[in-house]
Amino acid sequence: MTRWWKRSLAAQFICLMLLALALSQALSFLVSWDERGKALQAAAKAEFFSRTASLATLLETIPTAFRNDVLDASGTAYSRFWVSSQDPVDADAWRHEAWEELSKPLPNLKALKFKMPGAATSTAASETTRSEPSPFQALAAQSDSWTTLSPHVWTIPQPAKFLYLGHSNGMGLAVELSDGTWLNTAYAKSVPNSIWNVQSLSSLGITAAILSLIGVIVARQIASPMRRLAVAAEALGRGESVQPLPEAGPDDIRQTAEAFNRMQCRLHRFVEDRTRMLAAIGHDLRTPLTSLRLRAEFVTERDVQQKMLATIDEIQTMTEAALAFAREEGTVEKTRAMNISALVESICDDMAELGEDVKFLEGEKIVYRCRPDALRRAFRNLVENAVRYGERARVSVGKRHEGIDIIIEDDGPGIPETAFEDVFAPFFRLEQSRNRETGGVGLGLSIARAIIHHHGGEIALHNSGSGLRVVVALPAAQRIS
Repeated sequence: MTRWWKRSLAAQFICLMLLALALSQALSFLVSWDERGKALQAAAKAEFFSRTASLATLLETIPTAFRNDVLDASGTAYSRFWVSSQDPVDADAWRHEAWEELSKPLPNLKALKFKMPGAATSTAASETTRSEPSPFQALAAQSDSWTTLSPHVWTIPQPAKFLYLGHSNGMGLAVELSDGTWLNTAYAKSVPNSIWNVQSLSSLGITAAILSLIGVIVARQIASPMRRLAVAAEALGRGESVQPLPEAGPDDIRQTAEAFNRMQCRLHRFVEDRTRMLAAIGHDLRTPLTSLRLRAEFVTERDVQQKMLATIDEIQTMTEAALAFAREEGTVEKTRAMNISALVESICDDMAELGEDVKFLEGEKIVYRCRPDALRRAFRNLVENAVRYGERARVSVGKRHEGIDIIIEDDGPGIPETAFEDVFAPFFRLEQSRNRETGGVGLGLSIARAIIHHHGGEIALHNSGSGLRVVVALPAAQRIS
């Protein structure tokens, strides 16, 4: 989960948006919950008063024999109506009676029974009242006694009094009728205490889904140019020719693309200027070297002449090699997909045909985007070094998750670990003679590492005990989408 959070911009963006949504919804519910409860209570009380007043007016106009039928027909799942002959003075006794009435089943609706949490069925209502106090009874001490309703609340002429049944959602009314009897009305409806009901959860879920979709779109709009920039920068670091990035989108992204394009132009201009300068130097050096060669021809002493010509040849060879190394000719080559296993195998076959002890260990076919001529030069230098200093070479190509490994092993004496870095320096040779047949000019490993670095790879040296082991690690190449 932590890795997913760190690697995905879309995940971070969506999580932060959902967190903001949850906090804002929670604050909104907390602020509005009290107002909502008060509004619901006021609406329920108004409806309760209106219904009771209408029923009291109706009872005054019908014969007494029909009152019970009307009262039974008026009952609902949350309210009951009954008539008593005496004034209900004792509030607690009236609450007990109201609870018993609310616990009775509605006439003609035997399956529907009013139940409060923890209450028993109607057949055991009286037993429940005696053994376990109802919620109304438990909270009775918190309620006031009867309150006479004022004319601005109670609009009909019959006097009425009101009380709460232990909590704000339970109410009772007693209305005095003209014949001296009292109409009693009890109302109790449970209101969810939690703000997380089906409606709120559905609304929150829909909002979260919409915000997540928007978050994914926004994150992709941000991440796509950044991913394109990362791939382009990696390709540029590997020496590839990269098309200029689109300079579009928001200012921050557009300015980043513009900066990358300017950097790429400056790098190309710098390399071109250096290449032209080195080419000019190489051209200018040929003139004095040719002049020295002509003058050496006029030396009469044969031994001195041969030594001078050998020195001139060595200087010319080192100069040409240095110029080739500095120009980095491989960077001009186009990048293309290549079977790198076949490329390395062809190098081994060519050297084996020349009589060298080189063996290629068969492996899987691996297609890789590279500059084949440059890599061919680098691998040839490494294999030639293995044969020259280690008698023979064994070469293998393997694929790993992060890229490709090319391993070259020999049976030579190896290299001191203290010289692992020195052998890559230009013109450094472990073989101290100046004979180019045995030691070369000391640029083979330098050129090889330069080419490998231009492909984003690395070269590592290891003494295996029976010889030197060279590992070339090339990274997986990515296309710019």
